[in-house]
This record gives sequence, structure tokens and C-alpha cells, in this order.
Amino acid sequence: MGTVSLRGAELASAVSARGIVLVDCRTSRSGSSRAFSAVFDDAAARHADLRFAALDVEAEAGLAADLGVRSAPTLMVWRDGVLVFAEPGWLPADSVDLLIDTVRALDMSAVRATYPPPVAR
Repeated sequence: MGTVSLRGAELASAVSARGIVLVDCRTSRSGSSRAFSAVFDDAAARHADLRFAALDVEAEAGLAADLGVRSAPTLMVWRDGVLVFAEPGWLPADSVDLLIDTVRALDMSAVRATYPPPVAR
């Protein structure tokens, strides 16, 4: 399927869907972000059953701030609508594959029981 670009309004629907969604919060001005973009896009080709999306933190500065993104690249992973990973910095390809394997193996019932969603006020 490859990597798709996300705009602000699209993020909520993309990450709330069932399955695994990886989001690369990137910028074209950062060398490390450009380097990780290549790793991320290659992973998208290897894992066609998952959704891979790129969020331009300069074009979507408000959304990036809402997500807590402080630097690019930042990798965020949702599974079945639950944010299960968010870390700044870039990962090598084998680490991305290991992360994907780990997220696939998560017991989401246990995750939800341990980390219930916040109560709206």
C-alpha cells in the first residue's frame, strides 16, 4: 500500500480504525527525518497489510503540537485505536520490524485493562 500523507482532519479517522497504523511525523528540513523517511517507506513496502502514514510537522504544526510532537522524526503507532508507541528519533529497519512484530503480538484486552482511556470532564 505504501505511505500516505495525512492532513489534520484525516488523522483521527486513520488512527481510530482497527488494525495497526504507523505515523512518521516528519519534516523535509531535518536530515535525520529524511533518513528515517526512507526506512519508514521501505517498511511500508514490506508490511503491506499495515497502514503507514506521514505527517508533515511543518504543514500541520497545530496537529503536531496536539500530539505532543517536539522533534522530527517522531514515530507513533496505534493499534485498534489505541496509541501504543510514541518516540522521537529514527530507528533502523530491523528495529522498525521488531516494533511491528511487538505491536502485532500485543494482547489488546490487557492493554485496555491496564491503560483505560481518560475520563472526559
